[in-house]
Amino acid sequence: MNGTTETAHLLVVDDDARLRDLLQRFLTEQGFRVTAVADAAAARRTISGMMFDLLVVDVMMPGESGLALTESLRREGNEVPILMLTARGAPEDRIAGLEHGVDDYLAKPFDPRELALRIRTILRRAAPMPGPAQHSAPVQLGPRWFDIERAELRGPEGIVRLTGGEASLLQALARRTGEVLSREEIGTALGTPEAGERAIDVQVTRLRRKVETDPREPRFIQTVRHRGYVLRPGP
Repeated sequence: MNGTTETAHLLVVDDDARLRDLLQRFLTEQGFRVTAVADAAAARRTISGMMFDLLVVDVMMPGESGLALTESLRREGNEVPILMLTARGAPEDRIAGLEHGVDDYLAKPFDPRELALRIRTILRRAAPMPGPAQHSAPVQLGPRWFDIERAELRGPEGIVRLTGGEASLLQALARRTGEVLSREEIGTALGTPEAGERAIDVQVTRLRRKVETDPREPRFIQTVRHRGYVLRPGP
């Protein structure tokens, strides 16, 4: 990940040539490096040879869909942030994207300025914290430790890859260990205050898979009925 969002390298994946070219021009004008391809197969070839800081992916494409591409990348351990574009903005579509590992969702038609704003928000969440020194002690989660300032989770296996949303969620919980955070507070911490309760629950479920020994019986990220979630660290 680059130190600044303006120098980030983006990959735009969309089969609509007109929109693809428009986005490439606009995002380049916004200071990003931009590569654009027409489908998932081309995206795979490009990703295999280059590093990207964020992908902008259309959901509906001929052949492999954007959701299928996302799911495959996550299964392979690639946690590059992904912003999904879709003609369908229903809550169930957003939830489906989150379940597949998408960081954010933007419904068409959209204002390109909103796209640029969301990209910068995701990149800030995903970027390592600059400067010296962590100011907060790492939080123990069983065999793993979470560095709050760097948003970095480490365990016996090394660094555990987190998406930008997962890292921000764990940061929000870790900064207030033992306190219950409502879903509204979590949505604000993630930079998506409009996210519904189900979308927050999906993010928590994904994070538990990386933190808990048994996600079905969580020890650390606990649900407080009718209130929200609380992080309870421990060995």
